[in-house]
Parts: sequence; C-alpha cells; structure tokens
Amino acid sequence: MKKTVVINVVGLTKRLIGEHTPFIKSFLERGQASYIEPVLPAVTCAVQSTYLTGKWPSEHGIVGNGWYFKDECEVKFWRQSNKLVEQPKIWDDLKEKYPNFTCANHFWWYNMYSNVDFSLTPRPNYLADGRKIPDVYSYPAELRDEMQSTLGTFPLFEFWGPKTTINSSKWIANAALLTDKKHNPDLTLIYLPHLDYNLQRYGLDFKIISKDLNEIDAVVKQLVQHYESLDTRVILLSEYGITNVNKPIHLNRILRKEGYIAIREERGLELLDAGQSDAFAVADHQIAHVYCKNEKDIVKVATLIKAVEGVEKVLYGEDLKDYHIDHDRCGDIVVVADKDSWFTYYFWLDDAKAPDYARMVDIHKKPGYDPVEMMTDPKDKLVMAKVVGKLIQKKMGFRTVMDIIPINATLIKGSHGRITEDVEDYPIFISNHSFGKKNQTISAIQVRDLIEDHLLN
Repeated sequence: MKKTVVINVVGLTKRLIGEHTPFIKSFLERGQASYIEPVLPAVTCAVQSTYLTGKWPSEHGIVGNGWYFKDECEVKFWRQSNKLVEQPKIWDDLKEKYPNFTCANHFWWYNMYSNVDFSLTPRPNYLADGRKIPDVYSYPAELRDEMQSTLGTFPLFEFWGPKTTINSSKWIANAALLTDKKHNPDLTLIYLPHLDYNLQRYGLDFKIISKDLNEIDAVVKQLVQHYESLDTRVILLSEYGITNVNKPIHLNRILRKEGYIAIREERGLELLDAGQSDAFAVADHQIAHVYCKNEKDIVKVATLIKAVEGVEKVLYGEDLKDYHIDHDRCGDIVVVADKDSWFTYYFWLDDAKAPDYARMVDIHKKPGYDPVEMMTDPKDKLVMAKVVGKLIQKKMGFRTVMDIIPINATLIKGSHGRITEDVEDYPIFISNHSFGKKNQTISAIQVRDLIEDHLLN
C-alpha cells in the first residue's frame, strides 16, 4: 500500500492558481491535473460524500449541507454523524479488503462515528449558562487532548463567523502532521477551509483575496513538503469554485406572500413552521430545496418559482434523476440560481420581526445556510466595542445574545452550488502521481477510485 494524502483546499480553481500561489503553481506544473465536473449541488457535504463513496447524491443521500428531516418536521444543517451517508466510504471498502489499512480524517464532514482510525472534527461545548466553548471531537477520545495540549484549543471562532482567519486551517494542518508523525496512516484526509471565507465575502477581487491565497499557499507548502519527504502520493483537490454574485433571492418571502409559508410568532418575533407550511425553501448557496406538503401543489409552486428573476433551473419529477439528486431527502423541487444570484433563507417580511438567531452566528437554528454570518454591519462603527462588552458579560456568567450579524444579504459577493459555465471555475484535482489521461475532465464520482488507485498502484 502506497502512503497517500488528500488535501482539500476549499474553493481552489485553476483561475486562482498563479502569482499569489507560487507553491501550488509549481506543484501543478510538475504534477498532473484534471478539472472535476461539479456535482449538483456543488456544496461541501454533498461533494465530499460523492468523492468518498464514488456515488451520486441520489445514492448516498447527502443532498446538501442540510435538508428537511421529514420525520421530525425540522430543517437541520451541518449534522455530523457518518451514519447519514448511505453508502460505504473508501475506507470501509479498503478495510474489508486490507485489514491493516489505516485512515485519518481531519475535518472532512460527517466525521463522527465512522470507522476511520483517527478523526478530528469541530464540536463546541454548549454550557448551561449559554456560553459556547471551542472544542473538537476526536476518535480515539484521547487524540483530542493530545492535539489541544500541543496546539492549543481549536480556534473555533476563526473557523466560522466574522473573525475567520488562516489560523483554523493552520491548526488543522498541524494536527494532521502530528497524527502522521505519531501514527503514520496509509490514507490521510485534510480539510483546509480558508479560501471559503473571503471568496464569499468579496468574490474574485484579487486586491483583497491575494492575501488569502498567499496564506493558504504557505499551509499547503508545509503539508506537501512534509508528505513528499516521506515519499507520499499527494493529491490536492477542491469541492467547488466560487464565482461572483450580486443578487440574493428570497424564495421563502415569495412563497409566504403566496400563502404557502406557515409562521409562528413568539415574543413578537417570527419563526418558520416547516411542518405546517404547504411549501417552503431550504436555501443552500445557489441551490434551494423546496418541500411541498401536498403533491398536487408541486407543479403550481414550480411554475411560480420559474417566474422569479435570477432563477435558472427549476427541477422536479424526472428532472431530478437527470442530475442524480432524486432521493427522499431531496426537495420536491430543486431550484438553481443563475450565475449572478444566490438564495437566502429569509422568510420574514419585516426585519423587526426577524428571529433572534437571524442576527447571530447560529448554524444549527437557521432553516438554511447563511453566509452573512461571516459579516458584521460595515455601517456600525461601534460593533467591536459591542462584541467586547458582550464577551465580558459572558465571561462574568451573564446570559447575553451575540446579535452582531446584519440582515443584509447584499453584502455577499461570492457563492457556489450551481454548475459553472467556465471550466476555469470547476474544482480541480492535482497529483504528484500519474493518473488516467492527461488534461481530461473527470467526473466527481471518479475521485474515489482515483484515490484508491493512488494507494494501490
């Protein structure tokens, strides 16, 4: 078995490789590369599950970063159990064939309760007094303590939210190196999210993102040089490309005005009541899953959505099979934005009645993905003073709401999820090991077998 590492550089595309990524550029030039035809939806959880199983979302069941759990009548995002992936992963298959095979997974999603040998994933502690304490979950359990005693506490608030920095990707990279030095797994998976942040905030504005590109280039260099010194086969890949957007689409507001959305009011604020709604949208970047309570409404709702400016595709019925997304977890209708647009989860019509979580970083309460969680209000000059004041209150044991996130979707300038027109914006697969035919575009479902080929041939 040949030692292999897969470094997932989120958002990396051919368009971004150049003067600001000198090491990645040199790795590309001396290695072999292919574009990866994007999965629909081109979002983290769906793509990673496709890469690791070699199956489409219609087979593995991960239809997005979250979906409507019909048995519970709740929208849930960013679940973590590997049991949600309904197909064997590459390590499952290899462990069956090769009992001594070992695998380490550093922060790829659905990382809890799999049968990898070493795993790390973000898992904060929620205390009774309302505080959220940065932490990770690991297998074996002692791995967590080993990592944090050496590297310090995982910088959770720099992994997501307004304070994101390169430090979270550095921590993950350093954790992978420690695991490798101590345990020497055959296959290592590493997730580096850094480019996700400012590419969504600012789009392809190289005056801003050049710094981010240089930062991630240095982390990749550190990893590749370590692994190549051990004669490791190194794969750099990405899940999707982020492109410029300028138009948020509020599908739930449209459905609400047409009488499909059910709302509960609590303490003067509004909450989406998914179980009582005749139709509602689960927004996930440039994809939205629309769930209809009654089958007879599907065509009517689809016709309504087709007329919405910024909508490119409205898929339902047999259409879903064409895109390999026809699974019970999938919406009755899947909506795809055009290249300039993306979908919000917003369902309220008056910001004064928005739920309290709308102004917070709260990835588990929101019935959809919210990239605005990475922003603070640029017009609020006192926002940092407010943050400091709220943190002091929390440390003193007081309950307080960290309501610093603006309700302004126009702040977001980059998104992903649809299949882009230009291959320069496709995800990419680069290796220091020869594979397949040169300059060929590969399918996302081929990635799993290519990883296995690196290990075995």
